[in-house]
Amino acid sequence: MGLSYTVDSPVKVARFGISSVVSIIEDRLIEKMRKYYYEQRNEPYLPITEKEPDFKARRITDYLNLLDRIVKEQMERLRNSTFEAGSELVLYFEMLPHESKLKQLYLQMLDTREGQTRDKLQHMLRQEIRPGSIDVNIMTKVDPDPETPIERQTENNSHALAALRGFANSELTEASVVLSAGMNPRLYSYMESLRHFSEYRNGRFRKMVTVKVSDYRSALIQGKFLAKKGIWVSEFRVESGLNCGGHTFASDGILLGTILEEFKEKRAALVEELFGMWKDARIRKGMDVPDTAPQVRLTVQGGIGTHEEDVLLRDYYQADGTGWGTPFLLVPEAVVIDPESLARLSAATEADVVSSGRSPLGVRFSSLKDMSAEKEKWAAAAQGKPGSICTERKLALNTEYPGTPLCTASKTYQRRKLAELDALSLPEAEYQERRHRILEKECLCVGLSNSAVINYRLSPFGNSTRGITICPGPNIAYFSKISTLREMVDHIYGRINLLNPGYRPHFFVKEIGLYLDYLKEECFAVLHTLDDKRKKYFIGFCNNLLQGIAYYRGLIGKVIRGTEEAMERIREELLKYESEIQGMLLRLA
Repeated sequence: MGLSYTVDSPVKVARFGISSVVSIIEDRLIEKMRKYYYEQRNEPYLPITEKEPDFKARRITDYLNLLDRIVKEQMERLRNSTFEAGSELVLYFEMLPHESKLKQLYLQMLDTREGQTRDKLQHMLRQEIRPGSIDVNIMTKVDPDPETPIERQTENNSHALAALRGFANSELTEASVVLSAGMNPRLYSYMESLRHFSEYRNGRFRKMVTVKVSDYRSALIQGKFLAKKGIWVSEFRVESGLNCGGHTFASDGILLGTILEEFKEKRAALVEELFGMWKDARIRKGMDVPDTAPQVRLTVQGGIGTHEEDVLLRDYYQADGTGWGTPFLLVPEAVVIDPESLARLSAATEADVVSSGRSPLGVRFSSLKDMSAEKEKWAAAAQGKPGSICTERKLALNTEYPGTPLCTASKTYQRRKLAELDALSLPEAEYQERRHRILEKECLCVGLSNSAVINYRLSPFGNSTRGITICPGPNIAYFSKISTLREMVDHIYGRINLLNPGYRPHFFVKEIGLYLDYLKEECFAVLHTLDDKRKKYFIGFCNNLLQGIAYYRGLIGKVIRGTEEAMERIREELLKYESEIQGMLLRLA
């Protein structure tokens, strides 16, 4: 969801039992939000400046404590409010899925006449309401070393380690850190030194770990690495390789359904293997060891758009939860969204969501094209002022040149690269292509933060740009209605339909199309330059896609259900994609 879009979502939705994830890697944005909320509450705001030791972690800790305090106050007000039409207490229960026990108790209360029984039921309902969790995200690759003398005074003070420490030291309980974008051994090893992740009492962890993975193998590798250090992974969050927003990681053509099938088959064995390693580590450390393994949740996200797709994941693949990030960008009650971005998202079509090389991390990035940050970037380049002033340095990871690592979106880096390019005297077409690859890199630290800066009228970042980057998944093309929180929840539970009129492919089928687009760009656009090793890789990629298509074909009518017309449409799409991939294999032979 980016840096700013869910930066205060707990304040907006936690009291309704909805969990959300706050990105904590951009500590300057966190500090701006600290100031905003202290002032909103008429409480003294004491800046945590960059001249103070461990300022990054301390900013994060205090902001999370502030969010926790706000949510607890909201919950207290909710419990003390009345069951009146239109109240937030009523909304809490009305948004629950019909099959939940609490919803059934609520409906029983509504059917009960005034009197002691009704009062007793209302008291029971008030006691049962729970807030959604305040979870945090650390993108593990965003981990440059400290640069200033004051930062280097604190041990273990790289960006990711400081963010993890900030979360660990917070007062949040039963909250989870979501680790995304692959394994960072330094970060994972540092976690072992933080007691907060080992505290386990009465079947509950004080601080939990969620690892976002692309496939079963990734879950096994990362889970074992952490278990051997005495760290339990409480949740594996499986995300589609390409049918998602932000940074995308193609999984060698292995489709989401086949990945989930492997989890379904091996989940018990995975938990058993991790439990053995985790027990051994705790015994070695002199810690208590439970008789049974702690819970391991399996959740799924990426392109889900209908109640039926959600049910498929929960019932057939036995997922414990699902993530609906992109559609919530059209719910101002749930996210921070500026007016420009909201209007652009509402009007977005399939052609407006592009996968590009604009991220300085060097991996593909799914985002909305022609946003203000992109326009500013190209306008500056046209005026002979390429690159951004790099004030945040979260993505300053490039070490091509001696000295301090650089961000590839920065002025310093791009000017050097363009000078090198000019000296090569390349043919015009090749020159323009390579120039474009240099200039398309974008300052995501600020671009993904500016929606909050604009919405809450916060002080701008050091480079003063107001440009916005927003990174929905392709699923945004099928939603247009700017919705209330209740409307989106009702859509998820199948009570209303918020999808645009017209055809929307099943999310499994949509992912295949995205992989084919990826293949065309990464492989067939440069086929003449591929060596035998890369050709062999892409042949395996195509064969994985074909295996996935055969697997999906076997699910139609049994697991993937709908009208006969819808089933026939899926069969036709699978046949079309299968034929296209077979043609690609012939070209690779």
